[in-house]
Amino acid sequence: MNNVVYKLFQSCRRFHTSQISTHQPFPQNHDSIPPSTFLSNTLQHYINSQTPSHGQKLHSHILKTGFIPNTNISIKLLILYIKSNSLRYARQVFDDLHDRTLSAYNYMIGGYLKKGQVHDSLELFHRLLLSGEKPDGFTLSMILKASTSTLGVNVAMVHDLGRMVHTQILKCDVERDDVLCTALIDSYVKNGRVGYGRTVFDVMSEKNVISSTSLISGYMNKGCFDDAECIFGKTLDKDVVVFNAMIEGYSKTYECAMRSLEVYINMQRFNFRPNLSTFASVIGACSVLAAFEIGQQVQTQLMKTPFFADVKLGSALIDMYSKCGRVEDARRVFDHMFEKNVFSWTSMIDGYGKNGFPDEALDLFSKMQIEYCVAPNFVTFLSALSACAHAGLVDKGWEIFQSMENEYRLKPGMEHYACMVDLLGRAGRLNQAWEFITRMPERPNSDVWAALLSSCRLHENIEMAKLAANELFKLNASGRPGAYVALSNTLADAGKWESVSELREVMKQRGIAKDTASSWVGANTAC
Repeated sequence: MNNVVYKLFQSCRRFHTSQISTHQPFPQNHDSIPPSTFLSNTLQHYINSQTPSHGQKLHSHILKTGFIPNTNISIKLLILYIKSNSLRYARQVFDDLHDRTLSAYNYMIGGYLKKGQVHDSLELFHRLLLSGEKPDGFTLSMILKASTSTLGVNVAMVHDLGRMVHTQILKCDVERDDVLCTALIDSYVKNGRVGYGRTVFDVMSEKNVISSTSLISGYMNKGCFDDAECIFGKTLDKDVVVFNAMIEGYSKTYECAMRSLEVYINMQRFNFRPNLSTFASVIGACSVLAAFEIGQQVQTQLMKTPFFADVKLGSALIDMYSKCGRVEDARRVFDHMFEKNVFSWTSMIDGYGKNGFPDEALDLFSKMQIEYCVAPNFVTFLSALSACAHAGLVDKGWEIFQSMENEYRLKPGMEHYACMVDLLGRAGRLNQAWEFITRMPERPNSDVWAALLSSCRLHENIEMAKLAANELFKLNASGRPGAYVALSNTLADAGKWESVSELREVMKQRGIAKDTASSWVGANTAC
């Protein structure tokens, strides 16, 4: 053998002897094995081991001896670095390949995706297409997975990936198996193209439950309940996940929430046990319906499962009882939670605030920070500010608002500014509210002006109401009918009937109708 190969062979033997225990499946007679085969086997050993990074020293031996590895060894080095979480070195090996095979591209793309480097994986896929190499089903499945991610990439960049991959499937005559078709459907659905997903679904020879679930979720998110029901009815091998898709989809609106509970009952009749996601959706449906009696039954069932201690479900129960006006029940759940996070605290603070217990809300807001060292998030601050507004605690509200940036480095959103305007306005400090708006670092949105308009009506300030309404109509001339009604009522309360008639004429010309008022309470409905 030539000098370079001999050096490598001896180096690998020494490395093998020092690094690999004798019980490993390597032939003892090394001299009978060709050096490249021995190196390949040694690399494979480390690829399969729990410590693949230990095999990286082999690369140093290769470089020191001047040995030029063949494609097989280079790809194994590539895999070794990927398994060692050393993507930078893996990419160097890839770039140094003289013959970049499809498997090399697939390993590198897969390595990027596993680390969440979606942009790099897509760049490499584009390079693959330009190279003239045809992607296979594995490549395209990975790119479809990338198309459902927004990690570090422009959303518009991945929006059309599904169609691009679909084109490649047809162009390259790739076998359209269930895995690839399911990934394509999922990509279309998650990018809002449910119709395209349905087209793929309809031509599948065997419609599996995963593709059915994906399509059901897509239809539910678009409010196409009949289409979702059609797919659900045709799904023969139903499982908990497909039932959950129906339950969750129905649970989001008052009109359909009761159907969510019906599917929940039917699911158990078919001997499927609810899981964490099931309970979360059902509790959400009870919140929408304000049906605390049903919520109590669900909680009783939940207590018999391993999920009763889950912090997410505890927070959902607090929210449900709060929306039903059962603050004491919500606090009971809160106090008995084994674990509390910022969402649990926020749900309880919000429940107190919205049910007319501002002092309790603010006491809890203080306690979570001082006694339990839990940092409030954006929603927590919004709940605390809302409680201050309902209690008329202007100074406390200012203190909380300023602490967002000063203590927690949280930049207030428009919702927080609108809440501060509401706080100042309710307290009758309209001029201060106006000055607050003019000093905002960003242009006020319609919610901010609507909050001021509401306060102007409360304190019968016609001139400022007109100014607020004018700014509001500039931003949203037809989308806020309540603003027209608020201004009209303010003018009517002041006896400005001529102005009321003029405003109503404007509403008529713009096709704006007064919203029909409605109210409802939870009925005595049981599972």
